[in-house]
Amino acid sequence: MKARVYKSTGSWYILKDEAGNQYNGRIKGILKIDGITSTNPIAVGDWVDVEHENEGEKTVTITAIHDRVNYIARVSPHRKVQHHIISSNLDQALLFATLREPRTSQGFIDRFLITAEAYHIPAIIVFNKADIYRDKEMEKYAELEEVYTAIGYKTLLISVKDGIGTEDLRDLLHNKTTLISGHSGVGKSTFINAVFPDMALRTQEVSGWSGKGLHTTTFAEMFDIPGGGSIIDTPGIRELGLVGIARQELSHYFPEMRKLINDCQFNNCLHMNEPGCAVKEAVNKGEISIDRYVSYCTILDSIDDKNY
Repeated sequence: MKARVYKSTGSWYILKDEAGNQYNGRIKGILKIDGITSTNPIAVGDWVDVEHENEGEKTVTITAIHDRVNYIARVSPHRKVQHHIISSNLDQALLFATLREPRTSQGFIDRFLITAEAYHIPAIIVFNKADIYRDKEMEKYAELEEVYTAIGYKTLLISVKDGIGTEDLRDLLHNKTTLISGHSGVGKSTFINAVFPDMALRTQEVSGWSGKGLHTTTFAEMFDIPGGGSIIDTPGIRELGLVGIARQELSHYFPEMRKLINDCQFNNCLHMNEPGCAVKEAVNKGEISIDRYVSYCTILDSIDDKNY
């Protein structure tokens, strides 16, 4: 029988078959997944084969995992030399960001976009809490919207609290499997509760002493959307360590740089100090955002070319 993983709680998994029946499943023995070394052998979003273990208790044994169309991973928060698969088989990823309470840094946004690019997952940036933005935040949003729209990313400005823009966002989720991510406190769970009230996710206020969000979701979990599609809610991510991206490859995941790479004088150009660099020339001409280039340099400096 074929089923999909909706939640992992460590040794047990919550699964649904294609008819929508729910089961508790576990792995017996070791599942070998070629080419993937991660802290979690099975991730939310995976399709698996199962066999009935106890029909009365609706428990099953997971016997095989299907090939993933894609997946998105981060450096394991517990074992830095390994990675943790957040979820798999995604149609798109939504990054919830805020410009106040808490403020999402552009560096974090760029790291998320790089990760999505690396795993071939279309990404959308959702700026929430428009109801508390002052003139300076609205100016910042206008700048970010211009930068990201120019390189092909969709951005939305919403207020879950006031219901502004939430219907447009809900429409984007229809009939798709969507990862929802971002720092704690940016309104992911509040959004899900507002547009899908039957889900009743827990929410938690932003911690006043630090301005950082408090964790409300412990494990990634998938929920079916009425009318078609599903969303995967993720734990609030404080940092997003990049997985398996070499220094030489980093610019490939910046769309505005990728199209210029072949115009550089050297084919191993890192776009830092090399002569004849088309990327640096575009930055100097204002054709590439200086902030995006600073993000690139900062991230490049943090990569030590370890293989995970």
